[in-house]
Amino acid sequence: MREYAVPEISKGVFWVGVKDWNRRIFDALIPLPQGTTYNAYLVKGKEKTALIDTVGPGFEKELVGKIEQVINPTALDYIIMNHAEPDHAGSIPHIMQLSQKAMLITSEKGAKMANVFYRVPSERTKTVKDGDIIELGGKTLKFIEAPMLHWPETMFTYLVENKVLFPCDFFGAHIAAGLYDEDVEEIISFAKLYFGEIMMPFRNMGKKALEKVDKLAIETIAPSHGPIYKNPKRILDAYHKWTAGETKKKAIVVYVSMWNSTETMIKTMVETLLSEGIEVSFYNLVNSDIGDIARDLVDSRAIVLGMPTVLGGMHPQALYAAHLVKALRPPLKYGVLLSSYGWAGGAIRQAQEILGPTKIEMVGTLEINGPPTADDHRKIVAIGKQLSNKIRE
Repeated sequence: MREYAVPEISKGVFWVGVKDWNRRIFDALIPLPQGTTYNAYLVKGKEKTALIDTVGPGFEKELVGKIEQVINPTALDYIIMNHAEPDHAGSIPHIMQLSQKAMLITSEKGAKMANVFYRVPSERTKTVKDGDIIELGGKTLKFIEAPMLHWPETMFTYLVENKVLFPCDFFGAHIAAGLYDEDVEEIISFAKLYFGEIMMPFRNMGKKALEKVDKLAIETIAPSHGPIYKNPKRILDAYHKWTAGETKKKAIVVYVSMWNSTETMIKTMVETLLSEGIEVSFYNLVNSDIGDIARDLVDSRAIVLGMPTVLGGMHPQALYAAHLVKALRPPLKYGVLLSSYGWAGGAIRQAQEILGPTKIEMVGTLEINGPPTADDHRKIVAIGKQLSNKIRE
């Protein structure tokens, strides 16, 4: 039998998750350049044991092997399902088959999902609500409802005696390296990228969850992706800023160009913003990581979107970027749209239609035919200065 690394992250609490070093895409959308983890935790009380979350499909054997190094898996009493997504709950059927006495603990909505996704019968499910507890013998699990972070059934689990919070996806990061936050030098950058991709559309629900979390005495935060926080203040401070929508004097510039006309316009805009003291994040959609764009959307105050017209509308990559902004709902206040066309326009109109519901104030738009002229550049400079004044406000 393989000997696995099963660190005890707190007294009686063991990390039994897995590291998916080779995964490079999540949800067929999110790039994973550093892989990810599916964290699961075994809590051993004097009388009973609980497994908090499981691992993704295909890793069941490794999960069981790690549990076996602490207890006999058939003796497991509870499986806590904080979140029903398969990367955390996919191994529930396997574990429940091993331990015929194990009860699944989840929220009311989680119970319905467990039945739909994993065929867990109602007689093996116990639902909990905000403030409910389960005693393991010297260890108390308290449950906290946290809907829409980022599915409607999500809840957190808090180990009272050890002061450990298990928030599933909240506070997570997609990176396979390191066990603790101190092991990853740029952990806040990874966490910010993850927040932008996953949690940013649910900032208001995140603020409500933080109000509950702030009332707890927390020594360790053990999320279901990425490192465990031995210094919880580090990630809590960051999440307070991100959920509040705090932005910098910063603009994110995202563009695609076919024959350099749009790119020439964009570069004039960038130089104008920089000369006005505005921080700029610059992305050519042809070769940029969508995750990096999401990370910079977290604290950008403005967006400049540049695109040529293709067949009467936006270039497909710019179209994708506009829909991404609409879906992620970043705290952007201001925007500028720049476009060039060969024989017919239309990109600006389509971009305005897509971004209209976001309530981003469009400071200026410019759509030109062919390469930009000296007069066009003067117009871009004027728009750039106007945008800079808005950002500084």
